[in-house]
Parts: sequence; C-alpha cells; structure tokens
Amino acid sequence: MKKQIAIALAAIMGTALFAVGCGEEHEDDPKIPVYTVYAPDGAPALGLVNAIASGDSAYDFKYNVVASGVIQAQVTGATPAADFCVLPVNLASKLLGTGETYKMLGTVTHGNFFLLTTGDNETVTAQTASSLAGKTVGVVQLTNVPGLTFQAALSDLGIEYQTISNLEAEKATDKVNLLQMGTDATNVTPAYGCDYYLCPEPAVTAKIKGTASTAKPFKPAGSLQEIYGGENGFPQAVLVAKSSILQNDKAAAEKMISYFAGNAQYLANASAAKVLELLDGVRTAGLAPAFNDKNLNETVIANCSVRFVPSTECKAEVNTFLAKLASVNADSVSAVADAFYYMG
Repeated sequence: MKKQIAIALAAIMGTALFAVGCGEEHEDDPKIPVYTVYAPDGAPALGLVNAIASGDSAYDFKYNVVASGVIQAQVTGATPAADFCVLPVNLASKLLGTGETYKMLGTVTHGNFFLLTTGDNETVTAQTASSLAGKTVGVVQLTNVPGLTFQAALSDLGIEYQTISNLEAEKATDKVNLLQMGTDATNVTPAYGCDYYLCPEPAVTAKIKGTASTAKPFKPAGSLQEIYGGENGFPQAVLVAKSSILQNDKAAAEKMISYFAGNAQYLANASAAKVLELLDGVRTAGLAPAFNDKNLNETVIANCSVRFVPSTECKAEVNTFLAKLASVNADSVSAVADAFYYMG
C-alpha cells in the first residue's frame, strides 16, 4: 500500500512539475510537455528555424513569431505567455535581469547593421573610422541598441561624435555627425543627403540592388559588427527560459539549447525558400513578414549573424556590452544579476 501511494504521489508531483512550465496540455498525450517559444519577426526569428524544422516526439514546442512591438508582453505580467523567448538584450536586461522569472540561455544574433554610401566615400573599418569625422551618418534606430552600439564603438575608438536634428543643423568638422533616420530604413535613399547610412538587413541588400542602375547607386561601406567587435559582432538578441523550467525540466531547456546551437549550420545549408516556409508557418496571422521572397537570400541570412553562444561562454561579453550601452544612455539597459545567466 505504501509503495502504491508513493508511486501515485510521484506521478502527481511529476505532473505538477511540468505544469510549472507548461501553459497547456498536449492534445493527444498528456504526458508530453507543451512549451511555448516566442521570437520577434526579423533577424531574431531566424534563430528558430532549426528548432521548427527538427521537431521532437518527447516535447511539443509551440513556436510563435510575433511583431517586435509586442515581444516584451510575452515575458511580463503575472503569467507570462512565453516559456522560451528570443528578445533584444537591452529588453532582457531591463525586464528580466534579476533572473527570478527568466534566465538567459545564450546569445542568438550578433548584429545585422551595415554602412551604405555613394560615390568615392571609402569603406569604414575599426582602423579607419576616424575618417568619419566631419561626415554625416544617418542612423536607423539611433536611440535603440544599434545606434547606441555605434556610439559606444566610436567612443571606444576615441572618436568624438554629436547628434544633429536635421541636415540643416550646424555640423562639426572634427566630430561624427549622427542623424536619426527613424526606426526603419524607409528614408534611406542616395538623394537624402547623408554621407553614410547605418541600416539593417534586409534593407541593406535591397537598397544596394534597387539603386544599382541609378546615377548614384549605394555601395556597401562597412559593418557595425566589425567596427564594434571584429568577427564576434555584438550581443544583439538573447534566448531566455523560465526559471521554473530550468529547475523542474532541465532536459527541455537543454533540448532547446541544442536546437539553437545547431541553427547556424542549418541556416548555412538551407534555401531561403525553406526558411520562409518555416517562419510563415508560425507567424502571427496578418502580420506582414519582415522577410519575403523578394528580400531574403543567402547573403541576407549570413549578414544577420545568427549564431548561438551559451551563457557559459558569453556572460562577460554581455556584461561588458550592457555597461557600454549604459555609458551612452543610462536608461537604455540595466545591469543584470549573476542569477540571470544559466550556467548549466
């Protein structure tokens, strides 16, 4: 009798443990844990494709690609919707940095911003960035992570800069003049009037292609990733998991980590059409896709720097990056606790 009671209690406890992380029950087999996985559309969503393609009979992972503006809602509130979530590192630091509700499993993307220019302007590298002094650089998302990263990189290189409100404003001849170009690359055109433009993929490749036959075509002129951190780029988006899952179903977290760890190789061999097919199947109904058959190709995928680095290997890098962004804008990020990092 005691043995039967113990077995029954173990079964109940096992079900309870799974319930901590699972928001719903598997429709066919209640023994299979169900976990939700969210990512904002665009480069961060590319981090999901290997996981979507793989599948696993032991777990039912429900993938969701949503608008970037609603991603923080998936990890906040009394009962957050996301069991696993890809989100910008600055948001993760501000919303989840205590490690109480979520922990960071690793970095997912490492920058997808590039410089464009026209005419005889030279390509900019970390070694030649001082040539930007006196130039005007139109920056998409100047006040968000990409723009803050650019400013932090300039500071690291000892290059002074200032922000200007419009092209008619007085420009410094001994500083880089940074101009806000909005939150997307809509206004980035050769005729706008800046010397350089810093904008993301897939807009970069599309604008080079779209202006190729014009009198003043765009040409690639450098990488924010290289200017900031060389081959490693910068920690742009991260993968987090509910702390309850890490405590009660560590195997599920390790399975998700394995999917993300294999993602770079999957993307290197997958066709753009296959990537689109996978993302289309999990995107919020009615959401206009960031990638489509007109703007996604192998070059764009490579330029999105999708590469998983576990927290055990990137903790120091993330802490350094957050400190640098804070030095540019103290309100843009928060310092995180050691408990924020999942160390295996």
